Amino acid sequence: MSVPVLVVGAGAAGARVAIELSEQGVEPLVVGKRDHGDAHTTWAAGGINASLGSLDPDDDWTIHAADTLDEGHYINDPEAVEVTTKHMPDRIRELEEWGMPFDRTEDGRINQRYFGAQSFRRTCFVGDRTGEAMLDTLVAKAQSLEIPYRDNVLVTRLLSDGERVHGAAGYHMESGEFVCFVADHVVLAAGGYSALYHRHSSRDDENNGDGPALALQAGASLLDVEFVQFHPTGMVGDRYGEEWDGRLVTEAVRGEGGRLFNADGERFMERYSPDQMELDARDVVARAIAQEVREGRGTENGGVYLDISHRDDEYVRERLPRMYERFAALGVDITEAPMEVAPTAHYSMGGVDIDFHTGETGVEGLHAVGETVAGVHGANRLGGNSLAETVAVGKLVGDHVATQVGDEGPSLPDSVRALAEREFRALADLEASDGDVTPRALLEALGDCLWDHAGILRDEASLREGLAELDEIRERTADLRVDGDRTGRAFEFAVDLSFSLTLAEALLLSALEREESRGAHYRTDFPETDPDWRRNVLVGADDTGLSLWTRGVGDPSEAVQRALDAGYELDYHHLE
Repeated sequence: MSVPVLVVGAGAAGARVAIELSEQGVEPLVVGKRDHGDAHTTWAAGGINASLGSLDPDDDWTIHAADTLDEGHYINDPEAVEVTTKHMPDRIRELEEWGMPFDRTEDGRINQRYFGAQSFRRTCFVGDRTGEAMLDTLVAKAQSLEIPYRDNVLVTRLLSDGERVHGAAGYHMESGEFVCFVADHVVLAAGGYSALYHRHSSRDDENNGDGPALALQAGASLLDVEFVQFHPTGMVGDRYGEEWDGRLVTEAVRGEGGRLFNADGERFMERYSPDQMELDARDVVARAIAQEVREGRGTENGGVYLDISHRDDEYVRERLPRMYERFAALGVDITEAPMEVAPTAHYSMGGVDIDFHTGETGVEGLHAVGETVAGVHGANRLGGNSLAETVAVGKLVGDHVATQVGDEGPSLPDSVRALAEREFRALADLEASDGDVTPRALLEALGDCLWDHAGILRDEASLREGLAELDEIRERTADLRVDGDRTGRAFEFAVDLSFSLTLAEALLLSALEREESRGAHYRTDFPETDPDWRRNVLVGADDTGLSLWTRGVGDPSEAVQRALDAGYELDYHHLE
């Protein structure tokens, strides 16, 4: 298939890029590996940030940027932060114009709630199903523009000579047919890699590293891979069942006044953060829960309790409808009883190193956006910023790519065509694998490896053990069993395994390289934040394997620096 622009990934970021391309007169093709409208965006429940000032008129984009840099422990890309925060009010109004049904204040303005570590109420929301409502809105807009889309397509390799991308190779997951996309421009919007961990808030077939791995393989660099956010409140406990283990209990529960208690009935955040309590930064709350469990004050299932039963019953049902319905189906009435929760791998701050005004990766024709990239979030993501980044940067990337599309149409050089043919032969060989080890078993082993050795608490010895375990898992891939079915889950997981192993190695090596504690990266052997480590760790790949280097971080603009110097901070007790 020959197209001017191929967008890989059909969540909010990919959809917003495609909409902008279409409105600029370029017809892209969007491919996704699930049914149309079924993307990980729908799992982002709590809200999307923008400094509208609906409830707190003193808020503005510079304070939003300051909160983001503070939460990111000052290794964010300042330009990325400012581009996102400055554009978000317009993007929210745009979504409103396109029909997104935001919750409203009594006087009709878009309502906003508290989220952890934010100085003001700036998180816009649709109950606790904000991501779903947002993706529905974007898909409806894309359909009104008649943007072409192919679902159930898994891209397995970008067709790149290391300097320029010419398209992508993959297969249709239902028919099994191989597909070759010839394109002058490819935009990667394929998510992150948090699902590499055995406890995570994603579906098992999402966020397994395919976007960053495809970019790395094509010649781009990765950034900040060591930073994986562990959300404090994932579901845990025998009563919920294996299907729900690790699934997110939205931060909106705490934003609406939810309280954390240990097994002894103590509201333990008073020990760790007496001012911000449950609404401190996610890394702070996650480590507090881990410490409570480690010191024997956790539940039998290794968790704690999240309780919102002190709020009015109708208020809870109105503001948290999805959480209320989910737990009711599992036999828990959250208006009367607490939820059992524990930290879960939730979001990858690392990803492809890009220019945030253009999405360019350093490989000509290759762009990236959304959770596939790094830069906005630094060492820890501010809740509500993930959805914000997708539309703020997605529009800019779409606008830039539209200016780069020429009139001649794409072509496929013979050398790159040969690369596509080699990829299809490799996929056919993978399909024929008849060993004794299932891809799912190796993915589970990898998940345990990362949880044990690169989780909330890390040290050099454990990270090196993780790399040794990773080598053993790689050796076992020589004995894969795929059952000869290209349309089956075993084949899909075998493809995922290649991506996941690459990202796991990059993560472990980057975590070993950063000899300090900062944000979501906590080294027990280097427990302090080192000012000399205000640098980013980058990862590249060549024929000899992965290589690492570091780069200094830029400074914010004068306007944002003034907001930082002002020291704005959430007054948690507004909720009491």
